[in-house]
Amino acid sequence: MIEKEKPTPTQVEMVACEVCLKEIPITEARSEEATDYVVHFCGLDCYTKWKEQNKKKEG
Repeated sequence: MIEKEKPTPTQVEMVACEVCLKEIPITEARSEEATDYVVHFCGLDCYTKWKEQNKKKEG
């Protein structure tokens, strides 16, 4: 009898939050398309901090 290979679990792609650098699954990340790239956030708190920092840099 020939034994079939068992499928390996799919690895979850992880990204780092742009603000706190916490590793989070890309499926759970909130993202914002910036001018030339996409940034990821672990939640609304970090997104708000990032947005405020960018306002200060621009103004």
